[in-house]
Amino acid sequence: MERMRTPYGRVAGLGSAKEGVQHWWMQRLTAVALIPLSLWFAISVAGVGGSYEAVHAWLRVPGPSILMILFLGSALYHAMLGVQVVLEDYVHCEKAKIASLVSLKLVTVLLAVAGIYAVLRVGFGG
Repeated sequence: MERMRTPYGRVAGLGSAKEGVQHWWMQRLTAVALIPLSLWFAISVAGVGGSYEAVHAWLRVPGPSILMILFLGSALYHAMLGVQVVLEDYVHCEKAKIASLVSLKLVTVLLAVAGIYAVLRVGFGG
């Protein structure tokens, strides 16, 4: 296999970072997790109704709160992975790509923290 590498790659010891496989697996894992979580979310929201009080009372129960946090985390992580691939493939300016990826991860973390905080605040009587 050594013949397939460039001369610089042989000298520098550069090769596959093997990050793509983990990214691919995490994208699939979150997609599989989102199937039952999305079904649960859609059925639950339809059953709870649209009033503020009903949703508030529903999220005060531990089961729905835990599932909501899992849904938020999985959905946001899955979305981040998908947008990351698009940015890596279609943003060609290296500085813009790095800035976009950092911004994406920062926004994703902020949304996750805000969503989890909101669920916990309702769940603990806020």
